[in-house]
Amino acid sequence: MNQQINKISNSEYDDLISGSLKNSTAKEKSITVGKIISIENDIVTVDVGLKSEGRIPLSEFSRPGQKSDIDIGDEIDVFIENVDSANGETLLSREKAVKQKAWHNLQLSFSENKVVTGVPFNRVKGGMSVDLDGVVAFLPGSQIETRQIVKDTKELLNKPLELLILKMDKYRGNIVVSRKAITENELKEQRSELLKNVKEGSIIEGKVKNITDYGAFIDLGGIDGLVHVTDISWTKITNPSDFLELNSTIKVKVLKFDEELSRLSLGIKQLSEDPWDKVNDNIKTNEKKLCKVVSMNDNNVHVTIDNQYDGVISLNELSWLKKPPHPSKIIDINEQIEVVVLEIDDDKKKINCSLKQMKQNPWTKLNEKFKINDTFETEIVNIVDFGIFVKVVDEIDGMVHISDLNWDERICESMLKEFKKGDKVTVKILDINIDKERISLGIKHLKNDPVQDFIEKYPLNTKVTGKIVNIDDKGLKIELDDKNKIFGFIKRSNLSNDKNENKTERFALEEMIDSIIQSIDSKTRILNLSIKELEMRDEKEAMSKYGSSASGASLGDILGSVLKK
Repeated sequence: MNQQINKISNSEYDDLISGSLKNSTAKEKSITVGKIISIENDIVTVDVGLKSEGRIPLSEFSRPGQKSDIDIGDEIDVFIENVDSANGETLLSREKAVKQKAWHNLQLSFSENKVVTGVPFNRVKGGMSVDLDGVVAFLPGSQIETRQIVKDTKELLNKPLELLILKMDKYRGNIVVSRKAITENELKEQRSELLKNVKEGSIIEGKVKNITDYGAFIDLGGIDGLVHVTDISWTKITNPSDFLELNSTIKVKVLKFDEELSRLSLGIKQLSEDPWDKVNDNIKTNEKKLCKVVSMNDNNVHVTIDNQYDGVISLNELSWLKKPPHPSKIIDINEQIEVVVLEIDDDKKKINCSLKQMKQNPWTKLNEKFKINDTFETEIVNIVDFGIFVKVVDEIDGMVHISDLNWDERICESMLKEFKKGDKVTVKILDINIDKERISLGIKHLKNDPVQDFIEKYPLNTKVTGKIVNIDDKGLKIELDDKNKIFGFIKRSNLSNDKNENKTERFALEEMIDSIIQSIDSKTRILNLSIKELEMRDEKEAMSKYGSSASGASLGDILGSVLKK
């Protein structure tokens, strides 16, 4: 039986030899090419042409923040840790192969100051971790951006960034990168190009970078300029953010350029003509104009007219009220109102206006509606230490002085404390002064003065009878009218015509006595009385009736003879 022998060709023989010797030169601690022959249980088995295959964890094949993308049959670079170890295995590392290759390339980029591409994959304290072809680098927060602070770095995750390497330490495995360094270089180039073409009067397009109370910073592409708040609009503005929007693109005019400091002063309003050059053509005195309320304080209201001119309404031109309330009680911010132009101030670039003169002065027709001594019901609009203000008609208030609340001034202060704004009260008109725009009112005058009524009934020097209600060292307090609370007082010196009888102890409470009305104390509204005056008058009448001074008879003699009769 003949045995068939399979012969191989020379080319097949060469292939076998080259295959067996393919990786015979592979050495420990070096990088070589291997072939993936299996992926099982998160372990990748790689053939590098040695006696045994090597096994590498699947995790070494994934980039930070990404999943592994390998398949059986793929050829990859691996690092040989150990050939035929104690366990009969070849120890391989994919991670070290990637890092060594990457470090080499990164070192070249660092030495030549070339841009590298990295992908931020994690936010850490002070910055971000960045993947540079398998090597982890640190991107400090301060090196992320030049033109503006990135408030939320989350938006940068897993997106490629162009970076420059600032620092490399292979021994410690540290790499520090910067995006800011690239943008600064770009800005330098843009700045130098921009400065070649910038002149005072140039009109440039820029981006609103920052807004402050005093103006806005405009990024012109490599250099910033400031638009002061006074150069934003021809009208006065309180907040630049009302006119400008952050990150919006606008046109500006170069007002001043300091080449040495590279400082630019910009303007927006200068892009249009100054409306004050034609103010007298557009606005006339005594003309009615529609305007917008932009701000107010305790004394003024500021408005804009035709969106071009600043106007002001003083407090006394807001209302016909003698003492107008705060402007916020009359109008609102951003409200559209119609005013009368009083004066055009070219020097201050301000138009003085009036709101109250849009209406007829209510004082001119007040006499047609009210007369002195008229009474009417109204409400309290304000309370002050010296009285109350009440509404008479729209924009006219009248005052009731504290002394006109009650005929007894001693209780006026306590009455004032009981009043509240909005309370309904009835008042009487005491006086109307159109020239001074003043109307005086009273509440106590709704009733007659009880003291005056008493005096009309019992004039001065009239004899009255009253009851003693109080006794002290100074004299006697006498109640003359219980219903209307009319009181009198007899001083100790007026208790008797006989000085020896001027003693309060000879009188008793509740005792009824006669006296003469001498005068009225206008402040206390108490009648000054006198028993002494009554005795002197009685003596005088008796002498005139029953005797004379020439007869030599005394009052006792005369009275004695009268009694006998």
